[in-house]
Amino acid sequence: MSRTRLTAEQLRSHRWFGVDNLRSFGHKSRAKQMGFDAQDYAGKPVIGIVNTWSDINPCHTHFRQRAEDVKRGVWQAGGFPLELPAMSLSEPFQKPTTMLYRNMLAMETEELLRSYPIDGCVLMGGCDKTTPGLIMGATSVDLPSIFLPAGPMLKGRWKGTTLGSGSDTWKYWAQRRAGTIGDKEWGEIEDGIARSPGHCMTMGTASTMTAAAEALGLTLSGGSSIPAAFSNHPQLAVATGRHIVEMVWDDLRPSEVLTREAFENAIAVVMAMGGSTNSVIHLVAMAGRAEVELPLETFDDASRKVPVLANIRPSGEYLMEDFYDAGGLRGLMAELGELLHREALTVNGRTLGENVEGAEIHDPDVIRRRDNPLSEQGGLAVLRGSLAPDGCVIKTTAASPHLLQHKGRALVFDDYDDMDARIDAEDLDVDENTVLVLRGAGPLGGPGMPEWGMLPIPKRLLQKGVADMVRISDARMSGTSYGTCVLHVAPESFAGGPLALVRDGDLIELDVPGRRLDLHVPADELERRRAEWKQPEPVFTRGYGKLFGKHITQADKGCDFDFLSGSGGAPEPAIH
Repeated sequence: MSRTRLTAEQLRSHRWFGVDNLRSFGHKSRAKQMGFDAQDYAGKPVIGIVNTWSDINPCHTHFRQRAEDVKRGVWQAGGFPLELPAMSLSEPFQKPTTMLYRNMLAMETEELLRSYPIDGCVLMGGCDKTTPGLIMGATSVDLPSIFLPAGPMLKGRWKGTTLGSGSDTWKYWAQRRAGTIGDKEWGEIEDGIARSPGHCMTMGTASTMTAAAEALGLTLSGGSSIPAAFSNHPQLAVATGRHIVEMVWDDLRPSEVLTREAFENAIAVVMAMGGSTNSVIHLVAMAGRAEVELPLETFDDASRKVPVLANIRPSGEYLMEDFYDAGGLRGLMAELGELLHREALTVNGRTLGENVEGAEIHDPDVIRRRDNPLSEQGGLAVLRGSLAPDGCVIKTTAASPHLLQHKGRALVFDDYDDMDARIDAEDLDVDENTVLVLRGAGPLGGPGMPEWGMLPIPKRLLQKGVADMVRISDARMSGTSYGTCVLHVAPESFAGGPLALVRDGDLIELDVPGRRLDLHVPADELERRRAEWKQPEPVFTRGYGKLFGKHITQADKGCDFDFLSGSGGAPEPAIH
């Protein structure tokens, strides 16, 4: 598409480097202190490379080199690259959960881009909360931005068996608890499950959100599917560096790309991929920054229309390396056809439809055709009812079909420690029809809404062969997890939602086809319990945690800070 190009004097960085005053002298002399001269930056777009590398983030261990690859592309296109380290949200290591810090990364990204002489940025991420955090921050500041996905790791291996991150961890942990594998096998699995840089290669939150970023139009076409260890990945990084320079001259900003149609495309792709339930929270928050309202029903409506085409664990059989070889996200989106808004603009200046034109599926078992889907409907369902008046979600493709309509008596755990202490007790009053309930795990209660929603099956039931039960919580669940787990119950128990009032023995009814989750307790009894209920004390009394507790919204609103939703409101910095 034809666009009016900016002049050098219209670049944002011109206010720092292009004028003749005392402050500009300081900027230019300090640039020379770092070894740069005017030929490096004069009249050129300054590109911020927001790098979330750290020594404790295994998903991003290759980002040191990828930042150099991006710089190479920026130099090739006539830009001036500056690497800006940002908080690294390491899913395996950061406690109690990276979700507590997603908004902190978003704030840091926004303020990095606003306060420095940046004309456009490359966002380097992939590990679960990193993708939405970076995009939320860049959306709020609305400078030309492009996302570089970390890419999935290679397939795991153990004794000729293919291992998938997360999914096989839960599977073999259950077997170890049941006594069917021992310490030796467990150690061998530990050695073989993660063999290269990159994020989870199952359809966890990382693969879900990088695919969503591409469907939103924020990534070079096909980029989200490339495994981190493949040579195509540094090539993608260089191409991304070249392209952001062009985006700056074209003044192509997130506000043009992130339309309602773009978000509907992302939701459709999440459904077709059998994506993580976490995507609901993240896409709602990301849309809020773009001033696009996404009620939970938007996801449920899409789920009823869009089939699951990606045969990827935990819903299917394969892993992301297979998905890439089978045609990747371009192949899947081409197969979705009219279920996508093909006219939506993307960061390369072309429409989504133009980007997927000619894409092929090379293995129709890995990426199914629409006449042979893995599931006729998308993998997520949104439920409401007396136990979740503001909504909750369930990943239907990871659940047991016989439990999607179920009534059972509740067994309640007040928090994770309570569950951990009692779940394997021999005298636990539980059978396969019991509904396990965990509270105190939401945005405020966790705090940060940890991924505790896949409650373990009690050991004595595992030993009897029980593989799944209905489990309900105000927590999240890893996208690599499976089971009949109802998540994101809103309002959460810490805030006084109905979940706070459930007691052992109460009858709970799950009806996924009817989109209901109900607590069968008389209203007068619930009122009596509410009168006795006392809100727990906040976990944090200082610092970022206190800010989080004061301003975090509930799951159905995306768990963003209430003062960050929407755009605008922050002026360009004064330079005096």
